[in-house]
Amino acid sequence: MSSNQEISKVSRALISVSDKTDLIPLAQILKKQGAEILSTGGTAKALKEAGIEVTDVSDYTNFPEMMGGRLKTLHPLVHGGILMRRTLDEVEAEQNGIKPIDMVVVNLYPFKETIAKEGVTEAEAVEQIDIGGPAMLRSAAKNFQFVTAVTAIKDYAIVMEELNEYGGTTFETRRQLAIKVFEKTSHYDHNIAEYLRTQGAPTELLDLHYEKVMQLRYGENPHQKAAFFRDPTDQFPNVTNAKVLQGKELSFNNIIDTDAALELVKDFEKPAAAVIKHMNPCGAATAENITNAFTEAYEVDPMAAFGCVIALNRPCTTEIAEYIRDHKLFVEIIITPSFEKNALKILGEKKNLRLMETGPLRKNPNQRNIKTVAGGMLVQTADEYVVTEKDLKTVTKIEPAPDEIEAMLFARVLVKHVKSNAVVFAKKNAVGGCSATGIGAGQMSRVDSVIIARRKGGDRVPGSIMASDAFFPFPDAVVEASEAGIHAIVQPGGSIRDEEVIAKADELGMTMIFTGIRSFKH
Repeated sequence: MSSNQEISKVSRALISVSDKTDLIPLAQILKKQGAEILSTGGTAKALKEAGIEVTDVSDYTNFPEMMGGRLKTLHPLVHGGILMRRTLDEVEAEQNGIKPIDMVVVNLYPFKETIAKEGVTEAEAVEQIDIGGPAMLRSAAKNFQFVTAVTAIKDYAIVMEELNEYGGTTFETRRQLAIKVFEKTSHYDHNIAEYLRTQGAPTELLDLHYEKVMQLRYGENPHQKAAFFRDPTDQFPNVTNAKVLQGKELSFNNIIDTDAALELVKDFEKPAAAVIKHMNPCGAATAENITNAFTEAYEVDPMAAFGCVIALNRPCTTEIAEYIRDHKLFVEIIITPSFEKNALKILGEKKNLRLMETGPLRKNPNQRNIKTVAGGMLVQTADEYVVTEKDLKTVTKIEPAPDEIEAMLFARVLVKHVKSNAVVFAKKNAVGGCSATGIGAGQMSRVDSVIIARRKGGDRVPGSIMASDAFFPFPDAVVEASEAGIHAIVQPGGSIRDEEVIAKADELGMTMIFTGIRSFKH
């Protein structure tokens, strides 16, 4: 038998897993072949309840589990048994009472799942940092010439197959499993470092692990090459993890537009719809139901919506599908938590329309933004701040009306997702929510954004409020807004000319609110 097929028998296996799925059959095969099983805590209990004889690690080492379970496998009898080279270290091992451990079956504490939970504290997260598990796995993987390191539940099948066929595992299998161990422990440590980084811990090194999803036909333009990569540790509902149900292959621009649309509707608790072109919303609305939110959003600027991406934060209804069909709308992509059965049937008639399903939406509390520059990159936490009524401070003589406050809070969320300089006009609608009435995006001067929003909104603008993503450096934009029929403005404040801007609003009989929160999006 060649070294590539050298079989490693299992006289002793150490099993300690947080996820006990499919574990019992593996343990039964090991016992059938006469292997001693060492185990800890809940794993030992589960094996014993299944009628499998187990030696507790604390009995094996004659050293108790300590410190709330933090210290249990970090012992020379454990690591010596895993690391000993069967041809070189046997005498020394015997002199120190160390017996070989030929298989290590470990899956790690659920750190990633813990930090994904709502309201988890840093102390709770830190307790889910596995120490003994990675140490045992890395020891076993280093010694793969003799030891089988198993960390993925899906690999139990190949291990059981080889145990049944050969009475042990082949060299090539042990080598492949060792590679998986180092990949997994690397990603595990990366998750921990990334979590601590987002909690404010300092770092000097940014270590990115991304896997290729697909080669794209081209980048932003046909002469550019591009590929799509994903963070394999991110399990949150987003454009990367969405399921494509039908349609043409996604392009570079499709992906970034869909991301912009989905992240926008995640910010709303009410049923919300967004219509996106070139990463900017050309329409958005909330309502008591998602169908009304969609129709309100689409009708903000139907001309700009030609070839758009639509995002919904509720399942896509049959009525939405019928609206798209009956109005012969040209839509590139619809992304939503799910589709009603009849909606899928209707939309399925448009073979090139991409339909993407995310499952229930929730935000990633550790989301970050990465922007590249020539030779480097900038990394920041995502702008997850949603302005609430407690952030609103009236700085003019006239207080806002309740409907104006509701429209301001809506527009303040929306303007965060518009490219700077950004201005949004909005008002309360007749379907239980708010709608944009005009959007000015990506201008070099803020007054130009107001002019564009006014032109885009037309007759819808009078009676709207205006939200700005940053302060007004001059009163000119306030004058332009007043002439358009705007009576209330919400903005961060912070300009050296704030008093001049406030005075102009008072002179024009307008309400002005400061939030103290800027939301540039470049």
